[in-house]
Amino acid sequence: MSRAHTPSLFPEAEVKSKAPVAKRLAFDIEIANVFELAPGEDLERHGPFDISCAAIATDRGEVRHWFKQDAAGKPLRCLDAEGASDLLGYLRNAQLAGVQVFAWNGLSFDVRWLGWAARDMRLAAQVALDLYDPMFQFVVQRGFPIGLAAVADGLGIEQKKLMHGSDAPKEWAAGNHARVLEYVAGDCQITERVAARISELGEVRWRTKKGGVSSEPMPKLERVRDLLHRPQPDVSWMSEPIRREKFYEWLVQHTELQAHP
Repeated sequence: MSRAHTPSLFPEAEVKSKAPVAKRLAFDIEIANVFELAPGEDLERHGPFDISCAAIATDRGEVRHWFKQDAAGKPLRCLDAEGASDLLGYLRNAQLAGVQVFAWNGLSFDVRWLGWAARDMRLAAQVALDLYDPMFQFVVQRGFPIGLAAVADGLGIEQKKLMHGSDAPKEWAAGNHARVLEYVAGDCQITERVAARISELGEVRWRTKKGGVSSEPMPKLERVRDLLHRPQPDVSWMSEPIRREKFYEWLVQHTELQAHP
């Protein structure tokens, strides 16, 4: 298991090396806060969140973790500001090196709370604007979110999520650190494979609640900054449409970005 501070995959020296630099990476965080959600309750109302651990996975098969350890090497409850800042800076350096950084629902959740944990919302906003978040792109196009597991299933990706996300904080608190670290890395790998598959097919597919497979054209995966002011989709068929702005309201507060009318 890696320590909270890991060597960068993108040091300047690597530019001169013959080894290929990753073109794509995905990251994910797990929260340390334990609570029970009521049916239909919005997780965000319980924020801000502490981060127990995080991981990245690249298209080259590399996986790295971030988590805090005590002097004996035992994982602690959550990352401190220094560890969260290390990961946030790592992601920004990757973007500046030309790597596509992905996260599923990363705009609304992962980058936001990583910035809060790092005490650096300005840097978080920079990462968020250049983030590739296929779920947010789907919301922009269709007006509603879809889950990573449903998309992976619809795209025929065999790797499965190892647990429900709500179980990860409980498992970490119970001392099952290795299981959570495997889980967060697995979600990164699934996200990276989903991104690759969407790019290959030019569309996203997902398993519906009725058991069938639906699809939506997505000829190009785009950064958050290029999606924010796209026309609103037709959501007249929805009884309670989701406000698209809810995914990036925090970003408006920390940039000169103007909310979509």
